[in-house]
Amino acid sequence: MTRRSTPSAGPTAGSGDPASIGTAFVEALARGDWAGAQVMEDPVMAAAVPASKLQQLAQLLAAQYGAYQSIGSVTATPQAFGTIAAVPVTFANATVTLNVSVNSAGQVGGFHVGTVAPVSPAAPATYVMPGSFTESAVTVGLAPWELLGTLTMPNGAGPFPAVVLVQGSGPHDRDETFGLNTPFRDLAWGLASAGIAVLRYDKRTFVHGAQMAADTSITVRQETTDDAIAAIALLRMTPRVDPVQVFLVGHSLGAYLAPRIAAEVPSELAGIAMLEAPTLSIPQLMLLQVQYLASLQGNPSPSAQDQLAALQAAAALADSPDLSPSTPASQLPGNVPASYWLDLRTYDPVTVAASLTLPMFFSQGGRDYQVPPSELQGWEQALASHANVTFRTYSAMDHLLLNGSGPATPAEYSVPGHVDSQLVADLAAWLRSY
Repeated sequence: MTRRSTPSAGPTAGSGDPASIGTAFVEALARGDWAGAQVMEDPVMAAAVPASKLQQLAQLLAAQYGAYQSIGSVTATPQAFGTIAAVPVTFANATVTLNVSVNSAGQVGGFHVGTVAPVSPAAPATYVMPGSFTESAVTVGLAPWELLGTLTMPNGAGPFPAVVLVQGSGPHDRDETFGLNTPFRDLAWGLASAGIAVLRYDKRTFVHGAQMAADTSITVRQETTDDAIAAIALLRMTPRVDPVQVFLVGHSLGAYLAPRIAAEVPSELAGIAMLEAPTLSIPQLMLLQVQYLASLQGNPSPSAQDQLAALQAAAALADSPDLSPSTPASQLPGNVPASYWLDLRTYDPVTVAASLTLPMFFSQGGRDYQVPPSELQGWEQALASHANVTFRTYSAMDHLLLNGSGPATPAEYSVPGHVDSQLVADLAAWLRSY
């Protein structure tokens, strides 16, 4: 990121509101002040993404989107996992929103590329046939939580098999956008090209994040489950959709919750597909991810080790019998209320999946560090006696369902790509077989 004009130094970590902190962090990257940006990070992020890595990420942004030009109006949205400062950055070739996560101490705990408005839209994947389907706007759910969505419908009289796409954790739009990558749009267009209708919608935490952050009794029901069930009902009533061939396709947290959703409406689903599905509890999975990121930099610093120990204690508490509704969120992973973890603690996705008779499809990427390949073993063992379960592995695929090489890192999520073509073909064939 080569800045045209050098801004004044921004606030250090802990000073200012989240919007100012997010702006200062991005401005530090833009002017090449990698050390200054690192100072603003929390210990775990500083260990995983030090100054040298920040320089690489900034250079990658410039390589993808062109020379840096300016920053627009920044918005700050409270979320269950912290405040997201959405910093719109104009580059030569695109306007990119960098979502900077700011914790309660005013430290930057992460950032990723959100929405991207390129000067020239990216070409669709080779498996997409644009003239074979149409798209229309739909609304999922009811006030005050209604969500906008997109229905992708194959051309023809139908009736067509159909799927509802359910996102992973965090505030995602309907395309599950990361930089120039839109995994859910790839899936929708690829499956529609194969004669399968697809409904995708903005996640509740993406649209109503501020309202949800104020709810100290939030659970995954409000975050994910209720809206998925509403989307299934909507799709079953949609003209040209075969109501007995409606499937749920979940990714990451959406895959983790797919058995729970299916158990609530088993007569409304023809099957569930779980893309990169964890078996570990979510707190333990979060810990595993942070440990991996810290390992990329070798031995963590003492402060990073303290942060890891704190997360380990928080994860243990979230999974322990000592957790109660009165446990402060500050003692729990991600500063998320105890209600969320109490709800998840009662749910074992593998056990629930084993109780289902629905057909199931699993994908696992060999380069997924967020849900590592070892997680597939638990599903395979528990479902070994189920004849209608399909497992597929893709050695080069990462958590975003994109292909790459070498050790997986967060930086590769910003490299433009498309969902693995073999996964799309395998999933389409599986959906058409029922």
